Amino acid sequence: MGKKNVCVVVLGDIGRSPRMQYHAQSLIHQGFDVDIVGYTDSPVLDDLKENATIISVRKPFPFDEYVPRIIAFLLKVVWQTLTLFWAILVKRKSDIVLVQNPPAIPTLAVCWFYCLLVNAKFIIDWHNYAYSILALTLGSNAPLVKVSLFYEHFFGRLSDFNLCVTEAMREDLHEKWNIKATTLYDRPGPQFKTITLTEKHNLLKKMNLNDFTEVSESGEVRLKSDRPSLLVSSTSWTPDEDFSILLKALQKYDESDDIYPKLICVITGRGPLKHHYQHMIFKLKWKKVSIITPWLENNDYPLLLACADLGVCLHASSSGLDLPMKVIDMYGVGLPVCAYDFKCLKELVRHNENGLVFSNENQLALHIMTWFENFPFQICEKQTRFRKEIDNFRAVDWHTNWMNNAYPIFSNDNE
Repeated sequence: MGKKNVCVVVLGDIGRSPRMQYHAQSLIHQGFDVDIVGYTDSPVLDDLKENATIISVRKPFPFDEYVPRIIAFLLKVVWQTLTLFWAILVKRKSDIVLVQNPPAIPTLAVCWFYCLLVNAKFIIDWHNYAYSILALTLGSNAPLVKVSLFYEHFFGRLSDFNLCVTEAMREDLHEKWNIKATTLYDRPGPQFKTITLTEKHNLLKKMNLNDFTEVSESGEVRLKSDRPSLLVSSTSWTPDEDFSILLKALQKYDESDDIYPKLICVITGRGPLKHHYQHMIFKLKWKKVSIITPWLENNDYPLLLACADLGVCLHASSSGLDLPMKVIDMYGVGLPVCAYDFKCLKELVRHNENGLVFSNENQLALHIMTWFENFPFQICEKQTRFRKEIDNFRAVDWHTNWMNNAYPIFSNDNE
């Protein structure tokens, strides 16, 4: 029997969908032919450029600039249905279709119908619930949210197999919709790893952050003894991340005693609320804290995380059932994390065991001040324990985890 063809569908920017790219890498590694269908705004991982067929879907026309919102939504759905179905139909025939959810509309219906036509397996990878994201802006009782919930339930139950990102989501899918799923936890990609002092020096110099490292007369790179602390946060600048919590915590840090070092906070990411918060940041006049929001090349983001002293995650989850990929990336480089608390966060971050958890700006400010109290570090027992737990997490990579949990779904055993 020849190699199976798998179509990985992301009705979003493929380059900003790390989990689906990792799926594609593992499938290729196991001998599958892989097509990836989605938007191509950002570069994909280098080996996917060489070993997968990337099929670009044309992005929707900005209907909302010209017609009322509900009409714009309907026109967008029609556009996406036609363009996505055409992209899937004209490529080589697929034996398996793996689709990311959300978005659900119209992705699930289009992919299910294609699988019906060509007798392919229909697999959904549940990252979250689309209706719960919609409810953030429209409210849970909005008619469109109720339609989305029914749609997601209906087509979700038509899948052949399901993957999901947490045990909490697996249980919820089963209890609420009688959908059986396999939990496949995220793991960092191979690009998220610890780096050398020279690599840190080169990146920080590239970013014009010259207060952290220096080069001796002998050419040795070393950390400056009077360097500021480096805090990093990656955000999608969306309503499910309350960025004001970080700003208020940093305000408290700036007003704190002089025993705490100067702090540079680097915030990365793109999203709809970025310009709003950049305007707020521009107005701030702090003495100890500086905030920068640089644009980073894909290859520089893992390096920046590896340079940092502490990471902050503001992800709150619209459903309370997914986990923040940014924390997984931070753990990949060995970076300790402060994470905003929500329903299933303990599946990834356990307070005072492998990270710190907060629910408001006061708790976050206290965690930041405590962490940097003896900076540059006099390593305390807590920090040593955190790093040991993070090392244990890093010991299981994505592909090993994927082979144990996802590969049986794609292999011949399920024929």
